[in-house]
Parts: sequence; C-alpha cells; structure tokens
Amino acid sequence: MGTIHLFRKSQRSLLGKLTQEFRLVAADRRTWKILLFGAINVVCTGFLLMWCSSTNSIALTAYTYLTIFDLFSLITCLVSYWVMMKKPSTTYSFGFERFEVLAVFASTVLAQLGALFILKESAERFLEQPEIHTGRLLVGTFVALSFNLFTMLSIRNKPFVYVSEAASTSWLQEHVADLSRSLCGIIPGLSSIFLPRMNPFVLIDLAGALALCITYMLIEINNYFAVDTASAVAIALMTFGTMYPMSVYSGKVLLQTTPPHVIGQLDKLLREVS
Repeated sequence: MGTIHLFRKSQRSLLGKLTQEFRLVAADRRTWKILLFGAINVVCTGFLLMWCSSTNSIALTAYTYLTIFDLFSLITCLVSYWVMMKKPSTTYSFGFERFEVLAVFASTVLAQLGALFILKESAERFLEQPEIHTGRLLVGTFVALSFNLFTMLSIRNKPFVYVSEAASTSWLQEHVADLSRSLCGIIPGLSSIFLPRMNPFVLIDLAGALALCITYMLIEINNYFAVDTASAVAIALMTFGTMYPMSVYSGKVLLQTTPPHVIGQLDKLLREVS
C-alpha cells in the first residue's frame, strides 16, 4: 500500500490561479485604465459589427477588424504589466518576458488571419456584387478611426512599440516615407511627424479611413458598389503587410534565432578565433 498523506496540499483550480494573477495586475492603476478602454472597445466593436450588417459593406468589416486588433493589443499591454510585477520562479528562472513576445506574435497572426478571411469574402463578392447601403458607412468609419487613434495616443503599449520599431518596415511605410521625403523637401517642418517612418498602426488607421471615405463618395455619386470590395481588398492587404514584419520579428525571438545585426560581428569573431 502507498503512503497516505493526511495533510496533503490542495491544488488550486485554474480559475483560482487566474483570479490570483489578476489581483496582482489589478494593484496597478494603469490596469483599470486598460480595462476601461477594453470595455469601450467591446461596445464600439458591437456597434460597428451591427453597422457592417446594415450597410452590407465588407470594407467597413475589414476596418472593424482593426478595432478588434486594438482589443488584442490592450490584452498584450495587460500581459506586459503582469510580466513587470511577476518575479522569476523556479520554473521560469529567467522571468516571464517570453509571454510578452508570445502575446505580440499571437495578436499579429490573428490580424493576418482576419485579413485572409476578408480577401476570401472579397473574392466571392467580385463574382456577385451586392448592393451597399451608405447610411452608417461614414459614421462607422469615423467612430472606428477616432477610437483607434484615441486608444493609441492614450495608452503606451511597450511590447508593440518595441516590436514596431525593431521590425523591418512594411511596404506601406516605405511608400509613405518616399512621399514624405518629397513633401518634407517643400515643407521642412513636417519632418518631425513623417520621418524617419510613421507609426505603422496610425498609418494603417488613416489609410483605411481614407479608403472608406473614397468608397462612400463613389457609391453616393455613381452607385459604384464594386469599389467597396476593392477597398476591402486594399485594407486587408495593408493589414497583412503591416502585421507580417512584426510576426516575423517576434517569431524569430520565440525561436531564439541570432539577431541580424549581430551576425556580422559573430562571423568576424569566429574568423579571429579560428
């Protein structure tokens, strides 16, 4: 017969562990600010999805996915605060910073999956284009744009700020940077805003809102419903192009690959040693 443990330590449930970790994060005032923005995000997303259904606009749906991505970024910010407060344990002796990278990687990959879904739906709409109702199209655009910009300007998301600066530039940033250099040559005062490169999240929000405004005008003037599908494809491609470099960078960190800027130094040292 095995040993009977009279005072065996009880195992806490998963819900109990999550509650304990949440209490740890809730001790920081910044957490409640993020939770408030998260609640507003859920309400905004609910209204936007209803307006997507009433307008039958897939371009507005693609833009709404950026608001859902903001919710993922707020969750990543909460994970970042939890990592700062959590002390290394015997299991995770080097700390919990890897969870930040995993949260960034998961958020960017989910955004790209959403973009692929929009591309698939758009391909079907090109074959049979439905009628688009513009009643709530412009309202939804400005609600989503205002909330996304307000969230990014109000909350500093350390993981995404670092990854967006460390990752390679997206094709959208490169094209805007070329235009910005020409513009800053005429108006030098704008160089502090547009150079060396714009924030990728602000850029995709502004570009998506511009695409929806063009969609609204063309439908109102010419009843050109196919432009809604074309705008959805453009927003999906911009989303994919913006998130892909961040996914690659965070994925390489998770795989513990050698950073590109160190490879040349390592080769030089290896030659000296040999």
